[in-house]
Amino acid sequence: MAVDRSVPGLILKIGDYPLHHGGVGAIRSLGRLGVPMYAVTEDRWTPAAVSRYLRSGFVWPTTGTERPEELVAGLLRIGRRIGRPAVLIPTDEEAAVLIAEHAAELAGSFLFPPVERGLPRRLASKQGLHELCVEHGVPSPATLFPASYEEIEKYASVAVFPLVAKNREAFERRRHPAVQGTTRIGGPRELLGLARDWGPSPGVILQEYLPREEAEDWIVHAYFDAESTPLAMFTGVKVRSWPPHAGMTANAYIVDNPELAAMAAQFIKQIGFSGIVDLDWRFDRRDGRYKLLDFNPRMGAQFRMFENEAGIDVVRAQHLDLTGRAVPEGEQLTGRRFVVENIDLPAFAAYRRSGYTTPHAPARASGTELAWAARDDMKPFFTMLARFVRPGMRHLWQLWRSRRRSAAVSE
Repeated sequence: MAVDRSVPGLILKIGDYPLHHGGVGAIRSLGRLGVPMYAVTEDRWTPAAVSRYLRSGFVWPTTGTERPEELVAGLLRIGRRIGRPAVLIPTDEEAAVLIAEHAAELAGSFLFPPVERGLPRRLASKQGLHELCVEHGVPSPATLFPASYEEIEKYASVAVFPLVAKNREAFERRRHPAVQGTTRIGGPRELLGLARDWGPSPGVILQEYLPREEAEDWIVHAYFDAESTPLAMFTGVKVRSWPPHAGMTANAYIVDNPELAAMAAQFIKQIGFSGIVDLDWRFDRRDGRYKLLDFNPRMGAQFRMFENEAGIDVVRAQHLDLTGRAVPEGEQLTGRRFVVENIDLPAFAAYRRSGYTTPHAPARASGTELAWAARDDMKPFFTMLARFVRPGMRHLWQLWRSRRRSAAVSE
């Protein structure tokens, strides 16, 4: 692979989430090719910070509540320390939005795909994405954007439950999160109980819940060039997530889906996006349509599951394209499995109890990519274990208590 080793890469994150396997995957992906890799880290002992493929980490704790000018200034300081233009690889919506909206200031120090200034913010916004779907005829779940508690009260009397609540905007989910990620709401009393804490202007969307027994979760990861042409395109099916049915991918497979790939490519061409995308779709068996749930205008945490016969993943595709190299073509490695070790075990237990299955998942994997463990780079795995066990047990306890309370309210 003719990668330009004179151009480094920088993993950019905004917010405090040290156990992010996607950042580790990106460091390994380009680092194994000899690309000098740098990363923004919360401290010196995150899994990303101890990877053998990291040239240097920049300890820069952020919350996502900082002023954009402050974040840009900090990023430019990092650029000066690197000393040469680096390919920027955002791992969250806030970082993707910051890059797009301050491209003029960042262009001299970094390389990133050109994109319309306001498009990543609109795509990261649940309301903005829904409006784009309606505009371009892309199926999506029925959605309400409540403007007041009173509107939620009226909706609760006629809504079909369960339904899903999500934070509406990037950055606002850091400043004033209404819910802790995607939240399933079982009935009117639970909805109104939660809504009392959302204030006079609820920063949420309320979305139709697509029943798991009647649906299947699909993933599209791709890299699009400046002309919105896909230089790398992958499709896969999600087997398990954590928290169950609404959280981060814990187990998934590459599965060919030409229809879904074509839908995604057409939509992205229509909106004119360039860069890496991570899309979540749900196939609704009731009407036979794929419905777009989330559009992440950045690298997805599970991107390393997707690779083609030429060894290309979306991060490698971006680096090659932005450094003027050709991106080798090849068929995706169908049947390849991705497992996130620290969350797949509890997810497996939860899914066994629910009885949910994934019909399109292969009976046997053609290969497995682990999120944390790698023979040539084990320190991130052990660091993850050290940081995960105690907080992880506390999280599981809090999740159990929260569900018990929600069940009591719904009764």
